[in-house]
Amino acid sequence: MSNTTAAVFVEGMSDEAALTTLARRTGRDLDAEGVSIIAMGGASAIGESIERVLDTHGPNTGLAGLCDRAELGDYQRGLEMAGLGASLSLEAMESLGFFVCVEDLEDELIRALGVGGVELVIEAEGDLPSFRRFQSQPAWRERTLESQLRRFMGTKSGRKARYAGLLADAVDLGRVPRPLERVLAYVQSS
Repeated sequence: MSNTTAAVFVEGMSDEAALTTLARRTGRDLDAEGVSIIAMGGASAIGESIERVLDTHGPNTGLAGLCDRAELGDYQRGLEMAGLGASLSLEAMESLGFFVCVEDLEDELIRALGVGGVELVIEAEGDLPSFRRFQSQPAWRERTLESQLRRFMGTKSGRKARYAGLLADAVDLGRVPRPLERVLAYVQSS
């Protein structure tokens, strides 16, 4: 992070994996561009993370971020704490470079690929039998396939980040989820 000109704040390693993969697929070298993706380990760290980056790299560092809808309040409070605005609407957040997933990263990627596309990725990884067992559990039988897929990715340590990269690698570049596409575009123009 020594030559950072822009920082993208994300909640965790799965967001980092997806953005890094999409950037690579579109021919971007984020390191060479001076763009650091910072996995904070949770949305509540956004205010402190912004302050740390600005203290380290200066006030001209470009800032951007990606969060789940459920973490919107944390991001709004963090941006306010960092002096970037108060009572920010979604539109105001986007103008600052901060984008919100409809539900979460997995939801965005599942919608972009479709259930069949995601199942093909799971099958290619040898996890389809595990997914089918998961689907047969009483608590998940009646849930939508999308809900089952989202939860399955979080049932084993490291699976969420691994599948975020794999799904980002499989998605058609013409169907990249809007929040992911927009945050990467924002730091390209910073």
